[in-house]
Amino acid sequence: MTITGFDSTGQSTGETVLPPRQVTAAEDLDAELRALEDGIATAAPVSAAPAGEKTEEQATEPVRRRPVWRTLAWQDVLAIVSFLAVALFVTAPLWLNLDHELRDDPQDQAFFEWMLAHGARVLTDGAYPFFSDRMNYPDGVNMMANTSVLAVSLPLTPITLLFGPHVAFNVFLTGALALTGASWYLVLARRLVTSRLAAWVGALLCTFAPSMISHAGGHPNIVSQFLVPLIIWRTLELRVPGRAVRNGLLLGGLLVWQAFINLEILFMTAVGLGVFCVVLGLVRRRRHRGEAVAFVRGLVVAAVLALAVLAYPLSVQFFGPQSYQGLAESVRAFGADLGSFTAYSTHSVAGRGDLPLRLAQNPSEQNAFFGWGLVILFFGLILWLRRSAAVLTLGGLAVLFAAMSLGPSVHLDGADTQVPGIWAFLHHLPVLNSAVPTRWAMAIAPIVGIVLALGCQRAADLIRTQPHTRGPIRVAMITAVAMALVPIVPTQLATVPMEPVPAFVTSGAWQRYVDDQHTMVTLPLPDSSYPDPLRWSAFTGQDLRIAGAYALLPVENPQDPTDRTATFAPPWRPTSGLMASIRQGNPTPQVTDARREMTLADLRFWKAGVVVLTPQTRDIEMIRAMSDLLGFRPTWTGGLWMWDVRNLVDDPEAVLTAEASS
Repeated sequence: MTITGFDSTGQSTGETVLPPRQVTAAEDLDAELRALEDGIATAAPVSAAPAGEKTEEQATEPVRRRPVWRTLAWQDVLAIVSFLAVALFVTAPLWLNLDHELRDDPQDQAFFEWMLAHGARVLTDGAYPFFSDRMNYPDGVNMMANTSVLAVSLPLTPITLLFGPHVAFNVFLTGALALTGASWYLVLARRLVTSRLAAWVGALLCTFAPSMISHAGGHPNIVSQFLVPLIIWRTLELRVPGRAVRNGLLLGGLLVWQAFINLEILFMTAVGLGVFCVVLGLVRRRRHRGEAVAFVRGLVVAAVLALAVLAYPLSVQFFGPQSYQGLAESVRAFGADLGSFTAYSTHSVAGRGDLPLRLAQNPSEQNAFFGWGLVILFFGLILWLRRSAAVLTLGGLAVLFAAMSLGPSVHLDGADTQVPGIWAFLHHLPVLNSAVPTRWAMAIAPIVGIVLALGCQRAADLIRTQPHTRGPIRVAMITAVAMALVPIVPTQLATVPMEPVPAFVTSGAWQRYVDDQHTMVTLPLPDSSYPDPLRWSAFTGQDLRIAGAYALLPVENPQDPTDRTATFAPPWRPTSGLMASIRQGNPTPQVTDARREMTLADLRFWKAGVVVLTPQTRDIEMIRAMSDLLGFRPTWTGGLWMWDVRNLVDDPEAVLTAEASS
């Protein structure tokens, strides 16, 4: 058993092994715990390897291994299939009702469908991957600053083209969960533990923890963590001497790949690995002096490769058009409630009513809902394996991430305690100002999963080495694991009927009005409460260019030109603000010549070819207001009301006044 990702079956793994000496069965537990602390492989039992059979130099020589796909046993295949089955169970409502969308976060689903269409357009039309004006015209959207998931959207292009971005989104989400489970299982089973059952239990928690299921309700980029276990494995492999270039290139490639899925997950993984490696490096510095040098060499190679590939995309993200500098203060204040760590998520079978929603900002950010059973089991396992520096470091990391997730001010059961959290001293720093603090609690789930796998492995080892304890140990472990995991078994994602794409779009009628010189303006303009136009644009392969956006865009505050924080909508304009206000239920203000003049200026800014409005809340009020502004009534066609405004926009002499309207 080992924490560094090496085989513990007694076979050479290309790593240092325990000193070659005979160990009695009674000493086996101490030997394994020492091996775990050192992060090195052991034999189980150690006495299986005769003393002096291998020297330390021989043990560090690389051993050729068969590819993983040639060494999969039927148990491995069954485990991998089980992850796909659970992923399909969780996402089944989306597959069984293709005319439905996610209930808790439909705006992000529409956003990622649009991003999938962007990836397909990059391949089919040669579009620039890091910026797009297909949304928020004419300012456009910085794709690197908006999680464009190019590492997923590009491979999914055939599915997007054949079945549409809506189906591609379902494949994205289901595949993200299934692949993450398979990846965690293979790394745990091949590198951390020898018990397949222990690896399976740990991988289940890493993949289907409440935080993962809550983000599956709209954030497939965040649940796409199939590279995280591989990054952990390859980072720990950097310490193998003589393989700096190979190991560095492999790790660098994984880092680049993850950067084009989600940088936030990559950053949290890097912080956790950095702390872990520093602590274990200090613990091992005397007994394994050559490891630090080998590790640094490999890390330099990985950093050089990653920076060389990512230098330009990151420069676009931080300094390119429509870039921003940190999230809004309100978002940076999103912290996990201290009471949420022992509560149950609404996405777990033990979740009840709206209680969890009082402890989280929204249904998708239930990041810290582990429940009492899992919290007690985790700290119990830490205590049981306390002789291992690796396990103690993992426990310390979990506490650190929990503290960071509390945000600038600690909340308990929904009340602000006025006690500052450590995030209060961090959230103004570059890079950290773009992180959502509550999401640091997500990083705890993999830590708990790893410790759980190690605990199950320890129980299996005790049963093997001390047969007389078999019954009590099995009962104790099964009971403890069941009490911890059964309450957090995930439920299926909730969906609701989706507004269909209007026939005006599906029939191609929009092409008469929208071209390279004109856009479509929707009422209201797309935002977090009305993301449907993003899905229309995605349906057309982004040939339909729209004004407005639901995306992270820089604030343009005339009162503070230096403010470059992000907002989830384009800067306010008179017409978009008016329609949003009407839709929210506010009274329609009097239409004056000044308002008409501002409306015409907005339409020209957006280069509008057509203004459209679908049946929705307060649609009659918006029709009246827009008709009064433009001076003519709309035409009902293709499931929406339409105003053809090309003559107004293209004619620089055109004006909108009360006299002209009459």
